[in-house]
Amino acid sequence: MTQPDASDGAHDSRLGPSQRAAWLDELSGGRVDVIVIGGGVTGAGCALDLALRGRSVALLEQRDLASGTSSRSSKLIHGGLRYLQRLEFGLVKESLAERRLLLGRLAPHLVRPVQFLYPIRRGWRERLRTGAGIALYSAMAGHKQHSIGTHRHLGARRMQRLAPALDPEVVRGGITYWDGQADDARLVVAIARTAAAHGARILTSTRVQELLVTDGAVRGVIAHCGETGRTFKLEADAVINATGVWTSQIEQLAERDSTDAAAPRTRIRASKGIHLVVPAERIDLDCGLIVPTPPSVLFVVPWGNRWIIGTTDSDWDLDNAHPAASSADIEMLLERVNSVLADPLTRDDICGVYAGLRPLVAGDSPSVNEMSAKLSREHVVTRVAPGLISVAGGKYTTYRVMAADTVELALAEVEAAHGRRPPKLPHRRRDAAAHRSKTTITPLVGAKGYEERRRRHDEIAARAGLSRATLVHLLNRHGDQIDEVLKLVATRGDLGEPLAPGHLYLRAEVTHAVRSEGALHLDDVLTRRTRLSVESWDRGVDVAQDTAELMGAELGWSPEAIEREVWHYQARVEAERESQNRPDDQTADAARLGAPDIRR
Repeated sequence: MTQPDASDGAHDSRLGPSQRAAWLDELSGGRVDVIVIGGGVTGAGCALDLALRGRSVALLEQRDLASGTSSRSSKLIHGGLRYLQRLEFGLVKESLAERRLLLGRLAPHLVRPVQFLYPIRRGWRERLRTGAGIALYSAMAGHKQHSIGTHRHLGARRMQRLAPALDPEVVRGGITYWDGQADDARLVVAIARTAAAHGARILTSTRVQELLVTDGAVRGVIAHCGETGRTFKLEADAVINATGVWTSQIEQLAERDSTDAAAPRTRIRASKGIHLVVPAERIDLDCGLIVPTPPSVLFVVPWGNRWIIGTTDSDWDLDNAHPAASSADIEMLLERVNSVLADPLTRDDICGVYAGLRPLVAGDSPSVNEMSAKLSREHVVTRVAPGLISVAGGKYTTYRVMAADTVELALAEVEAAHGRRPPKLPHRRRDAAAHRSKTTITPLVGAKGYEERRRRHDEIAARAGLSRATLVHLLNRHGDQIDEVLKLVATRGDLGEPLAPGHLYLRAEVTHAVRSEGALHLDDVLTRRTRLSVESWDRGVDVAQDTAELMGAELGWSPEAIEREVWHYQARVEAERESQNRPDDQTADAARLGAPDIRR
């Protein structure tokens, strides 16, 4: 049995291949209190919450952790300034409270402050109106510990010093304020590892094929492991459906045998948002940028030596697994950002593109033409059938609150399954969730020793023989788990070399991704454990062979398996590039689906 690592849990937090094999054996034909379907940020949050309450829980994800929406966001941890315009004060207040938690106790190694500039284009009326909103936003954020700064008004001259890239003929001044930023996929991995440290079983590449329905109640699943080809039964007292845009598909599995015909169903609207990635030197800014460009809001977000530009907001009813960015999407986003830039961007400036789907709760409106941008980002937790709970909607920032609400309802189902009366909840379910959940006081893996290592980063870098920039890069990705990476470098000097020229990722991070972070395929590493698929001009193709060989040494791949992984990744990149040249969603989707999925 593997020994626990330096986490606060009683179990090993590492998500390595041997641990996965052990969990697969344990869960096949087994039983847990709750099954969570979906390995995005909400599903991982549910697994952590349940594990911290001492419940046995298994998380099943059909692809990789954060392989859907949770790795394709704008990378912001924010209150949602635009939601103040819709008078959604409760959502903003809740989001700002979660931002403070993540910046402070929960994930200071992964979440950091970022300054934004709101440009003023229409004179004093716009400044008054916008200034009042940003002042309210800053006031709601509070001035307690882990608040990250207030707002400032800038005239045209000061704004030009901060943001030379903006067209002075268009922009007359600005207002700065602060928000938070995170690598969304790495945050999900940290949540999943923390859940594992407290006893959760995490199985990726595991697709739920059926729900087990007994006497009208959902009491487990039939699942298929895409790595081994093994199909198994897993029983539970309750099942949580945290699958985002796949919510309806999972709910339909319960309809065939459920006797609860009047149970509500969750109506999901998939809204596509695309993002462009361009080199940092191409836009001369000393902060991020937020520009209202109806129907959505345009962000220019600093991302290492890159900028992330996003996002669009359009209905999507095609393939959920691999949403495609069309040429029209890219041109639209370029037009919006160029409306404020002195030196317009062109397609030649773009080194990466990614698209994601927001799972918005459609409510009761029958109109298929309802603008997805106007749908609330409040989340909804629904008892779909006895034993089956769905959670949908919401914002990435509030994943912990979403999980707490969902777990409360799921545990009521567990109590009912055993003939026990669930505990009486306060009038507002969220008050109960906040009171019972321990996720507010549990740092994520990597957080506990981060500050101490950050203070000693020069010393640690010198001892490891790494540059200061590389060491800071590692700290901001792994926190105190940097020790695991540095041990690999000390053992094999070649692992301390860069994975790709011009980037700070180390070859050791590939090995670490397999041993500790659940990476099973080449795409997992190049797209989510690192971001070379959108940060590098070649989209990661040039290092695919080396990366696959590093992974293969850990996963026991044959030369044929390595070749297959590289071929699949190259096909995926080619299909994405082709989809981005197609004129509309239908043709872009068809081009993207030309690349087969590596997972069976």
